[in-house]
Amino acid sequence: MVLMKQGDNEYPGIKIGLEIHCQLTGLQSKLFCSCFCNYHGLEPNGNICPICCGLPGTLPLLNKTAVESACMVSLALDCKIPDNITFYRKNYFYPDLPKNFQLTQYNAYGITSIGVGGSLKYGEKTSRIRRIQLEEDPGRLVYESGGIDFSSSYTLIDYNRAGISLVEIVTEPDFTDPKDVRVFLNKITSIIEHLGVCNTKRQGSVRCDANISIQGGKRVEIKNVGSFKEVEKALNYEIARQKTMSMHDIKVLAETRDWDDARKVTKQSRAKEEEQDYRYFPEPDIPTILLGEEYVSSIRKKMPELPYERKNRFIAYYELSDHISQVLIDNKELADFFESAVKIYSSPKEIANWIVTELLRYTDDDITEAKIDSSSIPNQSSSLFAGLKIDPNQIAELAILIDRNTINRNTAKIILTQIIKTGEMPSQVLARTDVLKIEDKIIISEAVESVFKAEKSAIRDAKNNPNVANFLLGKVMKLTKGRADPKITLNLIKTKLDGLD
Repeated sequence: MVLMKQGDNEYPGIKIGLEIHCQLTGLQSKLFCSCFCNYHGLEPNGNICPICCGLPGTLPLLNKTAVESACMVSLALDCKIPDNITFYRKNYFYPDLPKNFQLTQYNAYGITSIGVGGSLKYGEKTSRIRRIQLEEDPGRLVYESGGIDFSSSYTLIDYNRAGISLVEIVTEPDFTDPKDVRVFLNKITSIIEHLGVCNTKRQGSVRCDANISIQGGKRVEIKNVGSFKEVEKALNYEIARQKTMSMHDIKVLAETRDWDDARKVTKQSRAKEEEQDYRYFPEPDIPTILLGEEYVSSIRKKMPELPYERKNRFIAYYELSDHISQVLIDNKELADFFESAVKIYSSPKEIANWIVTELLRYTDDDITEAKIDSSSIPNQSSSLFAGLKIDPNQIAELAILIDRNTINRNTAKIILTQIIKTGEMPSQVLARTDVLKIEDKIIISEAVESVFKAEKSAIRDAKNNPNVANFLLGKVMKLTKGRADPKITLNLIKTKLDGLD
């Protein structure tokens, strides 16, 4: 395999397109029946009925709220919503598909998907959205090992997920760099979180298949990828694999490949189906749904604040920087945490800086991105602050103590390391520990004296090096464990240095 260097992805003819599947977790029931939408934690095959199993004689009934949620996603991605939408049967055999066909949407005979022709800007780039379609999720394969295991001797099937409402977002092949794919996926996640239609922290609620080709070659689809980080790695591997095959005049096959997370390679799964293989035809049991301009306008009025709107508000109302605002709105939970803290104590800049520069250090980086695992691992919701005993009240009080000059920033950092473990309020940590700021000039002078005795070489260089005062300040802060008042300390150091003349 050819080792790729940085910049190698600028390879002529790379085309990457995405198929992003988002479960509409905010619903109460499945797309065409009354079975629970939240199947997590239930006994295998206990959340099924004759309709979602496709038994003869059953009739599907479309979930009205699912249509509303899919319209919101379409509007958020600048898609056109047609006056009429239609469902089709996508015929194929796979063990997790109980009916041997999937109810989805199809645009071959006119625009019948719920959204079409949109776009999304991410950074300085824009990707086109080909279509957005509403469809049902298949069941879930459970491998012998509990996860995806290509050597498993048997596989179980859990149909509890079958029939769950999905919104599939299909992009044009506008990506040329896997890094851009990851940025785009994170932005999509932020949008659907703010819409409230999908809990992206629930493992399996967002799944992504990536299609890639090089220099007009055959298109390869990559499935079963566990996170946005892994999507980037899988695409980098596949680019390297296809480049190597091209260099040796080996034909790249149109196929579906699975991502082997343990070995970090893609493995052939099956030959890639063509459109005609699915034998699409209109679903006879679901009539054409009439939407119309009035309906779309009513949905538009219900739309919650989108991430870019929230970012602009953070900049204008709270006077936050563009960077800080972007970090906050990239994860709805983080932005909500910030606004809750600001309601308690109105010091937005102080609170935002503490959240972004300090608190995020203790969070799980993997949780800041959606879990897109499509394997058999049990799906559970995760919080950005999982394992941390932290809430907005604590951050707000920390900002109060700093603004009132009760503690300095170094002391606040020490307190933060305590409260995320114990769940205490900062004032409680102050009450039981000796971390209050030292403002007594006599005590600080003793510390300054100690540092002057220990740093004689630095003192000798003081006349030629104007940074010596700051160097000595750092030594005093280290000696006092960050408790000495920096302004008082610096004044004492400068006075003592001036006296040496």
